[in-house]
Amino acid sequence: MTFQAYLDNIEAKTGKRPADFIRLAREKGWMAGGRLRDEIKAGQVIAWLKQDFALGHGHSMAIVALLKGRKGGNPDRRRE
Repeated sequence: MTFQAYLDNIEAKTGKRPADFIRLAREKGWMAGGRLRDEIKAGQVIAWLKQDFALGHGHSMAIVALLKGRKGGNPDRRRE
């Protein structure tokens, strides 16, 4: 599965686009300079995504990678 396919599946399940997760992480104070702050650990993000959005580990890790800037994807992409 491609990274974009993960993001598409997350959007289908949650109704949230990648940009929404970036905004929510920013609202939590977890972002600095457009990326997840170093002191925010993946486990903390995964716990949030599992609790609030019922995402599994793999899909949560895709969001972690997005927040860390490791994977681009298109945060504003909308499915047609």
